[in-house]
Amino acid sequence: MKVRTRFAPSPTGYMHIGNLRTALYTYLIAKQNDGTFILRIEDTDQERYVEGATDVIYKTLRDCGLNWDEGPDKDGGFGPYIQSQRMGMYKDYALQLIEKGEAYYCFCDKDRIEELHAVQRASGISPMYDRHCRNLSKEEVEEKLAAGTPYVIRQKIPTEGTTTFHDEIYGDITVENSTLDDQILIKTDGMPTYNFANVIDDHTMQITHVVRGNEYLSSAPKYNLLYKAFGWEPPIYIHVEHIMKDAQHKLSKRDGDASYQDLMAKGYLTEAVINYIALLGWAPKGENEIFTLDELIKEFSIDGISKSPAIFDAMKLKAINGVYIRKLAPEKFKELAVPYIRQTCKREDIDLDILCSTLQPRAELFTDIPEQVDFIDALPEYDIALYTHKKMKTNPENALDALQRVLPVLEAIPAEDFNHDRIHEDLFKLIEEMGVKNGIVLWPIRVAVSGKQFTPGGGIELCAILGKDDTIARIKKGIEKLS
Repeated sequence: MKVRTRFAPSPTGYMHIGNLRTALYTYLIAKQNDGTFILRIEDTDQERYVEGATDVIYKTLRDCGLNWDEGPDKDGGFGPYIQSQRMGMYKDYALQLIEKGEAYYCFCDKDRIEELHAVQRASGISPMYDRHCRNLSKEEVEEKLAAGTPYVIRQKIPTEGTTTFHDEIYGDITVENSTLDDQILIKTDGMPTYNFANVIDDHTMQITHVVRGNEYLSSAPKYNLLYKAFGWEPPIYIHVEHIMKDAQHKLSKRDGDASYQDLMAKGYLTEAVINYIALLGWAPKGENEIFTLDELIKEFSIDGISKSPAIFDAMKLKAINGVYIRKLAPEKFKELAVPYIRQTCKREDIDLDILCSTLQPRAELFTDIPEQVDFIDALPEYDIALYTHKKMKTNPENALDALQRVLPVLEAIPAEDFNHDRIHEDLFKLIEEMGVKNGIVLWPIRVAVSGKQFTPGGGIELCAILGKDDTIARIKKGIEKLS
């Protein structure tokens, strides 16, 4: 069996993390089986259609390396791959079901259906169609059609017995047919419903594996009954659990929760996002959790997908992003970091190579960078309480002594030699002479030149970044404040 999977998003906005995870799992299943990954755009819900959303889908998949083998721009012989361009086929299939006795015309108007459902709700019954038109005679149907009475086409669900379907995650699931509604296949306007179009498209595109959210578990029996009615083989189902923002709430695009575009705007790397969302509901066999896309193709397995909801852990994503930032080549990190540096640091005399070399080992998000370097252009006002550091055993008194000893050492270094190595060499000679621990000297320098508790690098790196004149001026300012 040639494996063929499909990602079938609706162009209704940005790429939600849950959608991207579905695309990733679908892609991985195809690639690890040397199969075909298909992109199909389901754009028949025009009320929810968002202009430009299709381009967002294309760009997101390409940026993430999830390149489709067939799709709107790559015809593999199973197109069109945009649902609105396939409209002519769905009603023909529905009419086939009517001929087989597996579907029927329903002429009930909206008011009758709403009244029926209101009565059912009042009686504590789940709203379902009462099959009022199911047994109309052929003559009655023809008469209403001739009169132009509006209609829908409904699936004729068996009223007795059970339907069983198999899911790769949940196993065999059996439902009573009496609990299933005679769902609409073709709407009054002639458009197919989502559920019907899905089945037709998946069969005609020869889809072998369907990955989707487990909210569709309840629809799977009706899908299988459609496959059975047509005499078709159903695909392999993989229903995945929701991604939750916490134990009670799902991540929701409607509520403004994380989309791929949001994460990019927050300074995450695409590779880190893909790595992290693979882990949202799937557990690798070993201890390692850092995987490139190629490694995921080799490691991913359907039996590793969990039945439990995955909690979106922003701290874990940030930590994984930090791993990927540290893996970047220095020149690539500099290319990505400089736009963020320049948001708060405009000085042209700063050695960006040195600055980036101090940022890269510590950065977890690019959007954290502006705040980390905002002291470079101008020393912020700060409280001398910053000089107190319990671990370093520093306080304003010994910090003043340290800075007074540091000042002549730094002043004695020629401007042309004022670099990291020379500053390090001369300051460590001073530390040795003083007979104190490194922090007694280096922490006061860090505070004096930055005015901050958290900085990209320690005192020596900051001095090298700022240059001699600025460093000396800030050390003097620190002595003045402490005095």
